[in-house]
Amino acid sequence: MSHQEWSGEAKFTIDDKEVIGYKGETILEVARREGINIPALCHHEALEPYAVCRLCLVEVTADKRTRLVTSCIYEVAPDIEVKTSTEKVTRNRKAVLELLLARAPDAPVIRKLAKEYGIERSRYPLIKNDNCILCGLCVRACNEIIGANAIGFIDRGTERHVGPPIERLSERCIGCGTCVYICPTAAITLADVSKPMPGVHAHPHDYEAP
Repeated sequence: MSHQEWSGEAKFTIDDKEVIGYKGETILEVARREGINIPALCHHEALEPYAVCRLCLVEVTADKRTRLVTSCIYEVAPDIEVKTSTEKVTRNRKAVLELLLARAPDAPVIRKLAKEYGIERSRYPLIKNDNCILCGLCVRACNEIIGANAIGFIDRGTERHVGPPIERLSERCIGCGTCVYICPTAAITLADVSKPMPGVHAHPHDYEAP
């Protein structure tokens, strides 16, 4: 039976522990339900998987083939074997963490993960120091959950960042704080706005990004 033909529940293993997943579930979802730790910063249960931070990499053996996959988007299937901390997985996670450290060296969650993986400093030059790792959770939550479309990605490459359209206070922002709540690195805060910009309505609490 191919992995596309099955239905119902699937028995498979994560780090040699037999677990059960259901069609449409991802490895990360099952792992979290089973109390198995797989780091992930761009994932939130209220949003569709995005697979941008790459921290949730695991090794999967399926149909006699082993490869690295992002566990937040890889759907479970019968008889697959998942390994969360092989040498290859650890090496790749360390590389990802070094890149994140180069962008957000002061973010507590990044520093904590780096320490867990024995990383004291990044080999890469500092890209930014505003705690934002461009995971996209704030943008997607604002657009897909709230429907405000008040913020988005701006620029490219090392200058890429999150902000309101044309980088001015957005009249679309309702001050709900969803972006603040969902940000994994505390890169966004709510600020009191006492003097609205000309032509732009400012809410009592408006968006402030680094």
